[in-house]
Amino acid sequence: MTADTNTDLDTDLDNTPVPPPAAKSARALARARKRRSAARFWREYRTHRSGLWGLAGLVVIALVALCAPLLVGADSQSVTDAPGGALEAPSGEFPLGTDQFGRSVLALLVWGARVSLTVGLLAAFLCVAIGTVVGIVAGHFRGWYSTVLMRVTDWFLVMPTLVLAIALATVMSRSLWTVILAIGVTTWPTTARLVRAQTLAVESRPYIERARALGGGHGHIMQRHVLPNVMPLVLAQTTLVISSAILTEATLAFLGLGDPTITSWGGMLQDAREAGAVSAGDWWYLAPPGLAIALVALAFTLCGRAVEAVLNPKLRVAR
Repeated sequence: MTADTNTDLDTDLDNTPVPPPAAKSARALARARKRRSAARFWREYRTHRSGLWGLAGLVVIALVALCAPLLVGADSQSVTDAPGGALEAPSGEFPLGTDQFGRSVLALLVWGARVSLTVGLLAAFLCVAIGTVVGIVAGHFRGWYSTVLMRVTDWFLVMPTLVLAIALATVMSRSLWTVILAIGVTTWPTTARLVRAQTLAVESRPYIERARALGGGHGHIMQRHVLPNVMPLVLAQTTLVISSAILTEATLAFLGLGDPTITSWGGMLQDAREAGAVSAGDWWYLAPPGLAIALVALAFTLCGRAVEAVLNPKLRVAR
């Protein structure tokens, strides 16, 4: 009797219709769309050979900067424990020679990559963040809001960026954060102009009017509709701003406005000038940091151009 009952229960369970699988949540669908977008972006990006070269160069430089303590040692910046003589020419022990204190120029070059990349990334982030906020607000709000913001932007735009950065770096304390702040708050107007123009184009589309008719507020429209549509432009602009930030940091350090306690490529050029490497013809002290600055700026520029070509439909069609 019990066996028959169990058989009947098993049959009933087997014949019970299985409910349809639950629909994917909105968050899962959003993640799937992001994965497809990333895969599509990478397929397009791989077609740009110059962008791949720039990305490969950045990966190598970033790995060297991250592994600096393992590659050259943490004491390679010490002046008191310098292993070589002053301004020695390149040799087997010192492939790029030494500086005026007897430190290896190659070791200083590796440590300088950390500072240059850090300043470039953080200053570019600050610049793009300010420019994006100002551009979206000025493009969304009309009337005196936009007029005031754009007049302030124009004032910063016509002023020489390097002069403003030098003024800020001179007034404030000499530190790495001062250089980042000086670069970030003086280079945002171009980003603000570009984002404002893109915001005006986005807000002229019909779905923005529908969002307003359905009761969407200013914050909802700017965050949910305008910001996602201007992000491709912001991403491309970020990669281009990083190279400018690295060059500006090197210029400030060369002028003696950087932090003297840290090693940077611009600071190495300043030290080489003060040591008389220019008049003495000590090219191994001058050429490596200058070439490193140029290569990093070129790599970021190549990546930025490739990203812009991928994200801009007009450039993609033209190619």
